[in-house]
Amino acid sequence: MKCKYRFFRSLFLLAFAVPVVIPAAGASADGNRPLLMAHYMPWYQTPEISGYWGWHWTMNHFNPDQIGAGGRREIASVHYPLTGPYDSSDEDILEYQALLFKVSGIDGVLVDWYGSADFWDYGTINNSTGALFDMMERAGLSFAIVYEDQTIKHRVNNGNLLEDQALAAGVSDLQYMADNWFGSDTYLKIGDRPVLLTFGPQYFYQSSEWETLFSASEKRPLFFTLDNVLAPAASGAYPWPPMWKAGTDGILSEAELNEYLTGFYRKANGWDRVVAGAFPGFDDIYREAGVSDGYGYLDPRDGETFNSTLERAVASGAEVIQLVTWNDYGEGTVIEPTVEFGYSYLTTVQACRAALDSSFRAGVDDLPLPLRLFRIRKEEPGDPETNRILDQVFDLVITDRLPAAKTLLDSLEGFTRVQDQKEGGRGFALFEPAYPNPFNAGTRLQYRLSAPARVEISVYNARGREVDRLLDQFQAAGTHSLQWNGSGLSSGLYLFRFCADSRITVRKCLKLD
Repeated sequence: MKCKYRFFRSLFLLAFAVPVVIPAAGASADGNRPLLMAHYMPWYQTPEISGYWGWHWTMNHFNPDQIGAGGRREIASVHYPLTGPYDSSDEDILEYQALLFKVSGIDGVLVDWYGSADFWDYGTINNSTGALFDMMERAGLSFAIVYEDQTIKHRVNNGNLLEDQALAAGVSDLQYMADNWFGSDTYLKIGDRPVLLTFGPQYFYQSSEWETLFSASEKRPLFFTLDNVLAPAASGAYPWPPMWKAGTDGILSEAELNEYLTGFYRKANGWDRVVAGAFPGFDDIYREAGVSDGYGYLDPRDGETFNSTLERAVASGAEVIQLVTWNDYGEGTVIEPTVEFGYSYLTTVQACRAALDSSFRAGVDDLPLPLRLFRIRKEEPGDPETNRILDQVFDLVITDRLPAAKTLLDSLEGFTRVQDQKEGGRGFALFEPAYPNPFNAGTRLQYRLSAPARVEISVYNARGREVDRLLDQFQAAGTHSLQWNGSGLSSGLYLFRFCADSRITVRKCLKLD
């Protein structure tokens, strides 16, 4: 039976094996709308991929091997990703995230980078950054670096680097960026200059030091610093949640946030350029983990904090808007889908992108698609047929053919899902694919309901268009069958979509005249 399934899967893949044209890689902030770029942390490890739980999931306090209610692992965060804790070098998670960027309207990532040295976990973070950038190129999305120059400070303070070697180490990091990323078509550029941010500066405080660093790059980066401009090396600055303004109770109020942003954007009027920012909130885990006293709390206000800061960022006229952040779980500034917030932040991003870009067509119903693909990747890691079809789904999504991607994924889920075993005996399960298959005039469908349910059965062609509605009624538990006559339809591939109490399975059948 498995061989028969694989044969039919191959037929289905061929039916969708249309040429895929990848969009022109890389966004440039020289267009008619601001680019939406997610600030991204590439610093997570899991035993499945790296062989251990990384510090950012444990903070030497939490134990992710402890599993609580609902299968939730104990991690260093008040939020929990829909995928569960993941590894930043896992190609499956990077694919999932790239697809989420695509369907939510995010143009790419600004990656928090700790340099190229093999010190602490910096080398691991660098490798994960390279893997992320490879995925961004594959998906036709943009990337740029947010350089953590505090890494030089940590190396000096811990005896890994002499103080008089620090500037040369910084030059080496800039040389690494120039050699590996700045020349890429997908690296974010403004006026043909690669965009570079620093989270600070926190070590190189002099503009002249940055000028020395920039000498390592053939094209001088367009440089942005945090909160204020380090002139003349920097052309502008970017905002961040101002937790230092929190009151004695540790809470950053809406009024204090607005005061900070008003001051920031007023200063920006005098700069050459600005990278605007939008924040979902702030709720760090540092005090509970024993790392520090924590930075405080910024109330998400049911999404209004993100909505208002994003509106303000758009109104600033900035060429780039930084979404702060995609996945800093330690500080709780997360717009990646989580158990607590679902896809709510990404629906806001979608609405913003649609208002700025009339060609953007993805909707709220498209947001779960990447997670569906990710779960099948993990369930069927050794099945080349399944993974080849998933590759096709990926290509369809990044080329904006979402209905075709959904149809193909529906079919694949029909093959990989065993309802009775995985869903506690609820819903229904097909005994066999349609028989005969291939067929000439008619074919027979047989299925079993393990509980009473309302059943809908429809037939779609390979383009996802409904061509027949076979059933829409309440049925008792037990075995059922029906005959479908497709004699009036042309030859080709057809999909049977079975829905029982919102549980969906798809089967395919080939008609040959």
